[in-house]
Amino acid sequence: MAALLGAIGLVTHFIGSWIPAFWGDEAASIMSAERPLTTIWGELGRVDAVHGAYYVFLHVWIAAFGASELSVRLPSVIAVGVAITGTVVLAHQLFARHASARSIAALAGIVMILLPRVDYMAAEGRSYALGTALATWLTVFFVALLQRRVTRLLPWLLFAVLFAVAIYVFLYLALLAVVYGVTVLVARPGRAFISRWLASIAGGVVLAAPLIVYALGERGQITIIAHRGYLTFTRLFVIQWFGNPALAITCWVLTVVGVVALIRSRARSTTLLVSWLVLPTGILILGNEFIAPMYTIRYLSFCTPAVAILIAVGVYALASRGAAAGWVRAAAVLALIGLALPTDIFQRTEFAKDDGSDLRQVAQVIGTHAKAGDAVVFDETSRASRRPRLALRLYPQYFSGRSDVTLRTVYTQRPGIWDSVWPIAEVAPSLQASLQASVTVWDLELTTPGNTVTPANIVALERLGYTISRQLPVHRTVVYELTRETP
Repeated sequence: MAALLGAIGLVTHFIGSWIPAFWGDEAASIMSAERPLTTIWGELGRVDAVHGAYYVFLHVWIAAFGASELSVRLPSVIAVGVAITGTVVLAHQLFARHASARSIAALAGIVMILLPRVDYMAAEGRSYALGTALATWLTVFFVALLQRRVTRLLPWLLFAVLFAVAIYVFLYLALLAVVYGVTVLVARPGRAFISRWLASIAGGVVLAAPLIVYALGERGQITIIAHRGYLTFTRLFVIQWFGNPALAITCWVLTVVGVVALIRSRARSTTLLVSWLVLPTGILILGNEFIAPMYTIRYLSFCTPAVAILIAVGVYALASRGAAAGWVRAAAVLALIGLALPTDIFQRTEFAKDDGSDLRQVAQVIGTHAKAGDAVVFDETSRASRRPRLALRLYPQYFSGRSDVTLRTVYTQRPGIWDSVWPIAEVAPSLQASLQASVTVWDLELTTPGNTVTPANIVALERLGYTISRQLPVHRTVVYELTRETP
């Protein structure tokens, strides 16, 4: 059953995973992965060390399979299938002593398949799906050790290595140590077991120490989060796992029902599941408020299996006995599917990423309308992860033969992630010679609702004698064609 649900989940989330255009975070993954390995290390020494293992993996993957949306996202799709399988195994493992084990496990797998958070991370070229799969199976391993009170050295050495691997894939998986720690304390498995567990966790942290040290040195990298108002009620309780208010309300009610049912039955799984849901979230919220910005929606993706299992318990608890029990559960599942489907479908539309990323579509406009020898300039005023210039790096085939006249240093020759460019407003006079041969210049501008200010690129180009010939709105980007008469 676990493998079957995992396979169904894999196929379900594979469908349409290639449709949304890449967005800024995926650009960071791809541009980092496409560097020569010798320069990846230089980048990781300054930024994104927490994603280093994923970038190295993606470097090998892209070399073999290319950098299309389908290819780059396929590892995440596979990882989601693995995570769904693991969630079913874990649920059955946690409730093995109960007659409801098989039903709850099946429900947990179904909930994992339909949750919008799972659907989202399946279609994203980042490490969150891989991290969720690792978190799920590491927890399966931990529960097996705890249930059997294993104190032999070899299994705990393996656990330490897997814990370290999980941290390298995504740093915040280290928070699982807190979840496991609370579970161990409540279970009281004996001194020998606790000693092995502590040593194993310490060993994993030591093995992951290089990453942790680098990450602490780069913590300023995400301070921009503080200025985006990330930690809001809606993000935390709606978008975090559920995507829309109706599904969120329903799932939170079922989660509460599930927790109450577990407490009443004195189930041993209560501590693990509730801790997994609450503690990483609480730690990030407290850290975000009192230490430094450290919360975004995707960082808690690895808690999704706990959410799915608690919802599954809630669905089962709605009617655990009687002839109508099966019908009640089936109706509940159908209701969840109906509530999740609009969000899941939206997440497979062209502009689903990052509030409307249109990088592929912008590149296609250039490929269709710009001629060889035309110059291209880009809006450089937005934050780096939203700049239209990323279209050039993600879809270079559409820019072949066009001139990137403001490029200063290509990203592969820098320790940072992005290109270094000359602001056109500052260097327009020196570009006169570069543009002399170009009768046409294409300007890619990110639009801001309500902003009526003429873009700086347009102002600078008009001073050089260019005029706007046409505007081609895409989605959140406008492509301007500027021409001038030849002398």
